[in-house]
Amino acid sequence: MDYQAVIDEVAAHARPYVGRGQVADYIPALERVRADRFGIAVADIHGEVYGAGDWEVPFSVQSISKTFSLALVMSQGHGSPGGPGGSAGYHEDEIWRRVGREPSGTPFNSLVQLEAENGIPRNPFINAGALVVTDRLLTLTGDASTALLHFLREESGNPDLAFDQAVADSEAEHGDRNAALAHFMASFGNLENPVPSVIEHYFWQCSVEMSCRDLAVAGGFLARHGLRADGSRLLEAREAKRINAVMLTCGTYDAAGEFAYRVGLPAKSGVGGGIVAVVPGRCTLCVWSPGLDARGNSVAGAAALDHFTTLTGWSVF
Repeated sequence: MDYQAVIDEVAAHARPYVGRGQVADYIPALERVRADRFGIAVADIHGEVYGAGDWEVPFSVQSISKTFSLALVMSQGHGSPGGPGGSAGYHEDEIWRRVGREPSGTPFNSLVQLEAENGIPRNPFINAGALVVTDRLLTLTGDASTALLHFLREESGNPDLAFDQAVADSEAEHGDRNAALAHFMASFGNLENPVPSVIEHYFWQCSVEMSCRDLAVAGGFLARHGLRADGSRLLEAREAKRINAVMLTCGTYDAAGEFAYRVGLPAKSGVGGGIVAVVPGRCTLCVWSPGLDARGNSVAGAAALDHFTTLTGWSVF
């Protein structure tokens, strides 16, 4: 496979879609990003990276961070003390008692289902579910956002990765909906830590800045069936499979069915315009273009990934 030739063709195909859609405007720091940016990178399972366009320009990862937080919880939960009620022997499956694995069918920041479902979010990739995962990571590590940042630095090989203070502040200033989700779940006993702490760590996680290159490399453990960049095991193969499965069914908000139909790969998007996609056993991709469709997914990014799977014939179907 000549990855560079494929990536160049995909970038050319996606160019007419760049600038379409709407840059996220409910977070003022994101609204200032130019809509005409586009980057794409692919990292094979051996760590070789290829890219085109603005593939080395950092951007706000936003909800893409939810995939990595979930992986850390699943990896660190085995045998760790302090499940609900302080019981020892916490197991990875415990997180799935607190958050589901089903598509929501509602916007990513919706409160609608929580009351009917007793404070249990539908999946870990909507905001309510990600808050539960952040809460668990905070219990396990004592510092959820720093744990995530260190992990991303190690896996990407980029020690300069950092939080974006302006984005974190902007999210905090406009975070009433997320606070409402957290307080509502706390009322059902589905948070272990104080709501302000959970919210703060969640906003910091979403504010991490990474490039397409960084994200493609950092997500490589999902293509390597749970193996980290240094060859050590982060997740069991069955756990990596499960994360990929939830990415496929829930990773692109309430457009996951359409995305699976078009692209056919596990993926996680963010309102910063990025999408990370996984070809198990082969490679990980990241595309970035800030123009979003009505459901919060990058217009040009989805078109690029659609063309990539068409060219290569690689999908999970």
